[in-house]
Amino acid sequence: MAITAAQIKELREMTSAGMMDCKKALQETNGDMDKAVDYLREKGLASAAKKASRIASEGIVESYIHGGRIGVLVEVNSETDFVAKNDEFKSFVKDVAMQIAAIGPKYISREDVDEAELNHEREVLTEQARGENKPEHIIEKMVEGRLEKYYEQVCLLDQPFIKDSDKTIQELLNDLIAKLGENIKIRRFVRYEVGEGLEKKEEDFAEEVAKQMKN
Repeated sequence: MAITAAQIKELREMTSAGMMDCKKALQETNGDMDKAVDYLREKGLASAAKKASRIASEGIVESYIHGGRIGVLVEVNSETDFVAKNDEFKSFVKDVAMQIAAIGPKYISREDVDEAELNHEREVLTEQARGENKPEHIIEKMVEGRLEKYYEQVCLLDQPFIKDSDKTIQELLNDLIAKLGENIKIRRFVRYEVGEGLEKKEEDFAEEVAKQMKN
C-alpha cells in the first residue's frame, strides 16, 4: 500500500526514529502504526533514536587518502572514550571515511540540505515531470519520489552503504548504536579531490575508490 508523508511524520513523532526508517517500517507492516512501532523497537531503531538526545562529545577523527588523489577527514562522536576505542566503532568510522571518498556526499543528513538548493531541485524536478505531460496529481508523487533519489546522492546517511547496498549508512549507524549502547553521531567531514574545481582531464577517482571497497 502507498505510505503517506503524514503517516511517516506521525510514526517519527511517536518513536523519534529516522524518516527513512519510519517509511520502511510502515511499508513492512502495510501501514499498521502499532506494528510499525513494534518493528522499529525490534530492530533497535526506536532505542537508537532515544539515545540521540544524549550528549556525544568523545570520539575520533579518521582520515582516508586514496592514491594521493582523494582525501577525507571525518569526525564521529560517541558518549565515552571507552566506545571511541572500540574496534567496531573504529571500523565504522573508517568505512564512513571511505564512503565519503567514494560517493562524495555534500551533507550528512537531509536536514542539513540548504533550503534554497532543495527548493531549486524541487522546481527542476517539477518542470521535468510537467514536460512528460503527467497530470498534476501524479506530478507531486513523481517529484517526491525523485527527491528521494536526490537525497541518496547528496546526503551521507541516506546513501546505500558501498560494501552492502541493502543497508543505508543510517541503518549501519543505528545497528552500531544498538550494539554499543551509546549515542553515536557523524558530526562533520571534509573531502578533497586533486584538481577539484579546475579544468582537467576526466577521471572517475570516486569509481576507483568504490571498486577497491568491494574487493
